[in-house]
Amino acid sequence: MSELSDAYRARIVALGARFEAPTAMAERDAIRAELIALGKSLEQDLADLTTLKEEARGLVDRWKALQANSAPAFNADKPVVMDHIGASTFMEKGWSRISLGDYAGAEDSLHKALELVPNDPQAESLLGWAQMLQEKYDDALMQFQKVLMREPANALARINVGYICLKKHIFGEAIEHLSRAIRLDTDRKATLYAHFYLGLVYLERDMFEDAQTFFQKTLALGPNLIEAYYELGRAYWFNGQREEASQAWRDGYAANKFNPWGKKCAEVLKVVEEGGEP
Repeated sequence: MSELSDAYRARIVALGARFEAPTAMAERDAIRAELIALGKSLEQDLADLTTLKEEARGLVDRWKALQANSAPAFNADKPVVMDHIGASTFMEKGWSRISLGDYAGAEDSLHKALELVPNDPQAESLLGWAQMLQEKYDDALMQFQKVLMREPANALARINVGYICLKKHIFGEAIEHLSRAIRLDTDRKATLYAHFYLGLVYLERDMFEDAQTFFQKTLALGPNLIEAYYELGRAYWFNGQREEASQAWRDGYAANKFNPWGKKCAEVLKVVEEGGEP
């Protein structure tokens, strides 16, 4: 327990003792004043802690940006479990911890949730996110495959399987899952990332024109996915289209110069303009 909570606990215990004292009736006005003071103090500290929590979230977002590993952006809805006492608490903790970047803590909470609600697709999907973001790809793949066995049309689970296959260089399966997510077209973000990851698959396979097509479609669907500009530039560059590559990086920087990928576009553009290689 922190020093702050210890101090409040001591105040609460002391006040509780005053209720039991023989002088309680005579001191009721003083006790009331202390209760009001305690409540105000708690409210102020909670407000301050909430502000600090939001600032910490900002730092987490900055840390995620530093990773810049193109992992699917976590956007799962907050879980709601009404019929299993305890499971909802662990699932909400897991969801919250993923959002804060505490993937190991999230994994622990979600394992506990699944002990209470075995085979729950929502808990399995969240656990897959937590494991994938720790690069535990085999474990994550197992969770997402469980989800897809019960929900074949779950587009977000399917693009995550595609992403994991991409990272494991299982390109044929990656193409199969990502293409199916595009055909399903049941989730806008899933469709967007499916195009982007297919671009990465073809870039890895040196199929540069196919990669360009998918990155261009990605930007048509989501102009704010700045990493697509960066990868489109690479697809042009390695295909010998140097001017097109430079323009893609200029466009990426112009789209959002404060975004980490926008900054990467500016950095690689400077390198090539000075005669270097990306």
